[in-house]
Amino acid sequence: MSWTAYGSFVVFAIVLIAIPGADFAVTVRSTLVGGRRQGRWSAAGIASSNVVQGLLAVAGLGAVVVHVEPLFQAIKWAGIGYLLYLAAQSFRSAWRGDYASLDAAAGDRTGTAWTGWRQGFLSNITNPKVLVFYLAVLPQFLGPGTPVAVLVLFALTHAALGLLWSLLVVAALHRVRRVLRRRTVRRTLDAATGTALTAFGARLAAESA
Repeated sequence: MSWTAYGSFVVFAIVLIAIPGADFAVTVRSTLVGGRRQGRWSAAGIASSNVVQGLLAVAGLGAVVVHVEPLFQAIKWAGIGYLLYLAAQSFRSAWRGDYASLDAAAGDRTGTAWTGWRQGFLSNITNPKVLVFYLAVLPQFLGPGTPVAVLVLFALTHAALGLLWSLLVVAALHRVRRVLRRRTVRRTLDAATGTALTAFGARLAAESA
């Protein structure tokens, strides 16, 4: 393995991860609803999904999913439906404007871990474009006959970088929690998050397989 290639992959992955996408919107929504704890678990769910999809790509199963059209479309539309479901919840919260304080949400540990992890995992695992990323991008940094261990290293690196970025987002939201307590701000953020999730779902629907 060339460490130069690995370094180039790390830089490329960081740039892609830093661009706000569906994972970013889900992490923000989860943090706003359940506080820092739920946000962290949402980040863990996204990272878990990245690990699963990366290992599927390494094992060759990712190519099967991408090239079997009915399976690809089924996963794709399940992901679109889930993003729109989360968007609808955000819009409903913005409309009602009935919020517990972020501190109260963070202090209520019942179900927040599972809810956060589930939302992060499902929103990411049902996005087949993640598999396309692994199948299309990894070969650009690796040569033919690359050992499986190296492929796994690259896949896990992407997942780890994504987790770190999501945790930084959660930490940033926690630092400005005093501002986020304001009802007007919360409603605006919910509306913006719902709009973003709807846009990501629509974009995924418009993309050709």
